[in-house]
Amino acid sequence: MTPHWDVIVLGAGASGLMCSAQAAYSGNKVLVLDHAPKVAAKIRISGGGKCNFTNVDVSPDHFICQNPHFVKSALSRYPSTAFVELVERHGLAYEIRGGGKYFCAERASDLIQILRTECDWAGVHFQLKTQLESVQYRGGKYFLNTSQGTFCALKLVVATGALSFPKLKSTGIGYELAKQFGLNVIATSPGLVPLTFSDQWQARFSELSGLSMTVCAQVAGRSFTEAMLFTHKGLSGPAILQVSNYWQQGEAIILNTLPAYSETRLYQAFIELKQSGESLSKWLNQFWPKRFTQIWLEVYPMETVLSNVSNERLQHYAKQLTHWMLFPANTAGYDKAEVTLGGVDTDDISSKTFESKQQPNLYFIGEVLDVTGQLGGFNFQWAWASGVACGLAL
Repeated sequence: MTPHWDVIVLGAGASGLMCSAQAAYSGNKVLVLDHAPKVAAKIRISGGGKCNFTNVDVSPDHFICQNPHFVKSALSRYPSTAFVELVERHGLAYEIRGGGKYFCAERASDLIQILRTECDWAGVHFQLKTQLESVQYRGGKYFLNTSQGTFCALKLVVATGALSFPKLKSTGIGYELAKQFGLNVIATSPGLVPLTFSDQWQARFSELSGLSMTVCAQVAGRSFTEAMLFTHKGLSGPAILQVSNYWQQGEAIILNTLPAYSETRLYQAFIELKQSGESLSKWLNQFWPKRFTQIWLEVYPMETVLSNVSNERLQHYAKQLTHWMLFPANTAGYDKAEVTLGGVDTDDISSKTFESKQQPNLYFIGEVLDVTGQLGGFNFQWAWASGVACGLAL
């Protein structure tokens, strides 16, 4: 006999666990179904194993979505303070780092245990190591055919995540289900991802691999002042991951390599250097790794003693250093991406309940939607907020 449930949640990740606990606390008989052997694998590896689970300051401006108003309802109903209260009730030790980022003080598995405990208290059932083969809707019910038999539910929640982290066996099954039931899917691409280069800079950056420096990275009117990391294939680090969400193929990224200085202020600093006779390379080494100073001066020859350099030339130096234009060849792809841009079109989803407007009792939450947060705990906050909003609606 086919097991019957009030709600089946597809996906045992952050949004799926949050939604399941909320729905079960409301009196629903809930089953979480996932192909993975353990719950919340992405939480386990994120943030260097400490999981940046939310942020002090969360606003709709931190998210990319074709409908920028879509995220407002869920974020306002379940702010980051609500999730912090939840983990505090469970005694999770955490720390707040630069940019208001909350991290587990010890390990991300502590956070997973909290979510699993909430599900256990609420009476959520789990069916892991189970491959979904097909979904059918008939007689007002959803029938899920799986490697472990057929399961039936009145309501189906798709919390399958997206295409980033393929090593965790992430799939595009959520998009396939959306299309099956008539929803539009916005084209997907890797987000929060390193950028690769194929020109002279690829060789140069490879020489600098492992070094980092603080920059202000800018693209498409967005700018982020954070660390940048040199890699064998190009550039990474928080500043680059942030702009990757907005970068389009063929566009330049613009780097201020001395973010404490505007072009005008840097020009004034060079005038002072000119008067003092101090070496330019020595001055730059205060801010840059010495190896980067060396390579910069090889590629962009500058007089290291500025006493005989014209003010016009100093102006040129200041512009070069604060508006360094680079043309990435590509992103490093889904293997290195932290999130996926695009997804299920939010115009087809209720912002209050997360139910499909086309298909009754079918819900989509978390990263499978066309909602992508910036770096800093925003994607997890979206998982918590969308999960709770959907769970309450169930």
